[in-house]
Amino acid sequence: MSEEQNPTARALVALELIQRSPGITAQRLADALGVTERAARRYVATLRAADIPIVATRGPYGGYRVGRGVRPPPMLFSADEALALVMALLDGHHDVADPGAPVGTALGKILRSLPESVAQPAQAVRAAVSPAPDGSAARPDPATTTTLVEASTARRSVRLEYRSESGRTWHTDVDPWAVVVRHGRWYLLCHAHHADARRAYRVDRVLGVELLDATFTPPDDLDPVAELEAHLAVGWEFGVDVVIQAPVHRARAWVPRTIGRLEALDGSSCRLVATTSNPYWYAERLAVLPVPFRVVGGPELLATVRSLGRRMTSATSGTTGATDSAAPNSAANASTDPGAPDGVTPATAT
Repeated sequence: MSEEQNPTARALVALELIQRSPGITAQRLADALGVTERAARRYVATLRAADIPIVATRGPYGGYRVGRGVRPPPMLFSADEALALVMALLDGHHDVADPGAPVGTALGKILRSLPESVAQPAQAVRAAVSPAPDGSAARPDPATTTTLVEASTARRSVRLEYRSESGRTWHTDVDPWAVVVRHGRWYLLCHAHHADARRAYRVDRVLGVELLDATFTPPDDLDPVAELEAHLAVGWEFGVDVVIQAPVHRARAWVPRTIGRLEALDGSSCRLVATTSNPYWYAERLAVLPVPFRVVGGPELLATVRSLGRRMTSATSGTTGATDSAAPNSAANASTDPGAPDGVTPATAT
């Protein structure tokens, strides 16, 4: 880039370089612009004069980066980046084409701010693709989610109005430790006052949130993701006790923490301990283990594994196996107890 080019254009290119490479030094910025280091600093001053918060850090690892300010800096996207953004939104939000939905209006603002040559491919994809509604998708209300995140950050207790999977509604006071996204679902990991125990509630089932005056202190060693996954594996009706013929470090690759807790037995085997409200679903998860296993506890799971084994065997012999009535049904046995871990349907494990 020559010194004779428009100073405003050079300043915008400098902004793009700083956004792309946070911490870029004045010398590297000057080299990329093809100007002197003094000129590069002048372009940074021009951006600051336009209320774009460019901050500088001194020292051997210092440089320029875009900071936070009242006026956000212009967002500079390539055509590939704009298209990738639209594709990601189409994949995760089926109301992205709805101009009245928050995600639709937000995407529209971004695309309208881009040059036509950059925005056109993304607009074409947005207009042409009609995403099929996903019946299992459950997206929380943005305002509810924001309130819960802010309460968690401020360490303020809240009163929830909550609807369980069975449709029953109740109110409960909780300390919102964290909002966690796992497997496409949003969960509130919290301490429930009524039970004096940890709970995980689906944010999409929260009907209302009221901020309380009380404050709380979360556990010092809290790992929200690990805590949530451990919580989702306990508290259901039917026990699970399985010996897996593999060392615990290998079994962890096949058994996620949402399935249960692994305990080492010896150098070649481990025990899987958990609970479930759907033994048939659990038996299916065990069936895909690439190593031998043995059900040593949980009569409901044992009966279900035997029934599933007979069905698999009959499938290879050409006969039709009868369904074992002893195998508990998930719909009939799903937990509706508000004290049980709500927020995950064991039939989907998400």
